[in-house]
Amino acid sequence: MFNAFIIICAYLIGSIPSALWIGKIFYKTDIRQQGSGNLGTTNTFRVLGKKPGIAVMLIDILKGTAAVLLPLLPLFADSTVHPLTLGIIAVAGHMFPIFAKFRGGKAVATSAGVILGYNLPLFLVLLAVFLISLKTTKMVSLTSMITATAAMIYVTIFWIVTGNFALFILISFLASFIFYRHRENIKRIKNGTEPKIKGF
Repeated sequence: MFNAFIIICAYLIGSIPSALWIGKIFYKTDIRQQGSGNLGTTNTFRVLGKKPGIAVMLIDILKGTAAVLLPLLPLFADSTVHPLTLGIIAVAGHMFPIFAKFRGGKAVATSAGVILGYNLPLFLVLLAVFLISLKTTKMVSLTSMITATAAMIYVTIFWIVTGNFALFILISFLASFIFYRHRENIKRIKNGTEPKIKGF
């Protein structure tokens, strides 16, 4: 019973469509109808601007972190679900949110939140990779995929050294999600039509 309940909670946390709600409540805008139509940080920056973009990014990161930390709550003390499983479920909730007709974002920020809640050193490494790559490429999509690749390299070495296979499985899932959700971006990158951010 507790396992089912905590899994549902992780999914509902991940399903919070911060970009949609912030756009509608504060800007009377449904960002699903503008820009890329994606409910994520990048499209929020493009459509609504810097402040709401930062707000959406932080909320989406915290969704992943909150899901991973659910077992620490007394309510879920009897749960046997691995925190990383909850993180993956939250990411799935972000991509297919029940509160937004199962049309969500690309899970980059929420994936980062999962890593933040479970392995801070890895999060800091990937944050550095993300910022350096974004500064270099000016493309959030390409930067996200570069960061996912760096994460796979890190956890492969980490697995060999420590034997922690759970983290390797988590990152494999998250990296797969990220590449899958960026299929159209990959096509645009190849064609040289992928939008670049300005002012970074």
